[in-house]
Amino acid sequence: MHAILGLSAFHHDSAAALVLDGRIAAAAQEERFSRRARDAAFPRRAAAYCLHHAGLQPRDLDAVVFHEQPLARFDRVLETYLALAPRGLRSFLAAMPQWLRHRLHLPRAVRRGLPGRYRGPILFTDRPEAHAASAFFPSPFEEAAILTLDGPGEWATATFGVGRGARLELLEELRFPHSLGLLYAAFASYAGLGGDGAADELMGLAPYGQPVYRDVILRHLLDLKADGSFRLHLDYFRPGGPVRTTPAFHALFGGPPRSPKAPLRQRDMDVAASVQAVTEEVVLRMAHHVHARTGMPNLVMAGSAALNGAVNGRLLREGPFRRIWVQPAAGDAGGALGAALFAHHQLLGRPRRVEPDDAQQGSLLGPAFTAGDVATFLRGAEAVARAWTDEADLLEAAAELLASGKVLGWFHGRMEFGPRALGARTILADPRGGHPQGTDPFREGFRPFGACVLEEHARDYFDLPLGAGSPYMLCTFPVAQRQRVPCHDAGLWECEGLDRLRVPRSTIPAVTHVDGSARVQTVDARRHGRFHRLLQAFHRRTGCPVLAMASFHAPAEPIVCTPAEAYRCFLHTDLDALVLEDHLLLKHEQAPCPAPQRAVSRVELVLD
Repeated sequence: MHAILGLSAFHHDSAAALVLDGRIAAAAQEERFSRRARDAAFPRRAAAYCLHHAGLQPRDLDAVVFHEQPLARFDRVLETYLALAPRGLRSFLAAMPQWLRHRLHLPRAVRRGLPGRYRGPILFTDRPEAHAASAFFPSPFEEAAILTLDGPGEWATATFGVGRGARLELLEELRFPHSLGLLYAAFASYAGLGGDGAADELMGLAPYGQPVYRDVILRHLLDLKADGSFRLHLDYFRPGGPVRTTPAFHALFGGPPRSPKAPLRQRDMDVAASVQAVTEEVVLRMAHHVHARTGMPNLVMAGSAALNGAVNGRLLREGPFRRIWVQPAAGDAGGALGAALFAHHQLLGRPRRVEPDDAQQGSLLGPAFTAGDVATFLRGAEAVARAWTDEADLLEAAAELLASGKVLGWFHGRMEFGPRALGARTILADPRGGHPQGTDPFREGFRPFGACVLEEHARDYFDLPLGAGSPYMLCTFPVAQRQRVPCHDAGLWECEGLDRLRVPRSTIPAVTHVDGSARVQTVDARRHGRFHRLLQAFHRRTGCPVLAMASFHAPAEPIVCTPAEAYRCFLHTDLDALVLEDHLLLKHEQAPCPAPQRAVSRVELVLD
């Protein structure tokens, strides 16, 4: 057996991934264990989980691979700060201690961070190679064009190339500081939504506005070429810190950045719509260039900017490629997986097996807990729960709760790898009403629920291109016209801004955004098993094959990993019921806000 552990760390979304003989055995983000959102620390617990899952010790590894070249990144950081000095001095001084303690001493950090002693080789990939490998090697394509779209790393911020069999080659790159990720983060900061981690929020806000500043962005902020390459005009941007923009930027858009606590204004929505329109234009131009250069019918994508579902949906509908596959953990976390796969196939020359669906296994690559683990925890917590011995009866009970308007926490099987909940650690509700968009206590009011739909009924509710699926919720699609409610009759156009989200737009209003689109996960029996059967039970009961879904977590926390975390979230949020593997809990039967006694499972024991 050939075992390679991939690692990413020290920027955000640290992660570990284990590849055994070319197959993805386990992968997880450090945040799910540390409970610190977007944790950038060395992924000690995530690595320990991966090894424990496979029954390995560090000495059993053939190599450990880091997802970027730390010296190349340090060179970029130093050159950038020197070029901008004295601006950015504060962020430079804040960053240097971490570089001096950790990033410049990666081999030492790896040997100290892994459990036990590891004396084997430590390898480094280039960051674009790691992203490209994470996109191509698990994809269902024997050959494909590759496009990576990233923020700051080493020097390359976007690359394209080709993958064939067990080899990939990158052909062209866009270099820092000219970055689509940095452009999007600057606008997220300006809209008061945060920086690097606020892309989903900005994308969710965009449909409330009009792209009135699109031409301003294209005229003043970047020089966009026909092939999608561009140069940012740097007088408008500020490196690092909570504010990513300069007074010149603020003057273009009519005022200073919004305070995160201030109400959202129409200007904020229009700014979001405008940068989203520009982003879509950039990626479409890039895709046409890549298609013309490579002649490939299929495209794979990774990098943090590849998580923009609106861009991906438009690219799938309007772009030149027949099929598109995006790495579900497209950001920094996926770099750990790409590093391991790159070493296995590209550096060591091992063959690749192409799977008909893909090799990502539904991205269900994290820890799982047995019925015994759950029962032990529930006894220690003195929780009131019913254990079901027949799965069909459990699913019928859950479907009945959902059909009656209850909000359900769903915990089953292996935890998802990547930012999306995909039916393992998920909050579910009836999409037809009862909990419409804007009443979700787990996210900003303007962001819609996702939609999970039985794969075999997806085109009855959403306009998916023929032959396309969306098992990883990485695309938005229009809700089918036959499911729409006439907006003029419903009063949509008499409302402005966030008031529009209260107006029904379809037969599934909880998942329909104000522009008539939805973020869609197609659920199939091959990847999703019990989750597919739950949707079938709900469909039989209601005639609707769709559920509204959100990630299972409390505000400002990562997605839950363990039964204890799921139970605490259940108690302290507005969830009505909780399925923990084969156990069903109802909120009204629990003691008021108990302090659960934490029972440590076999998996958790090895993480401490």
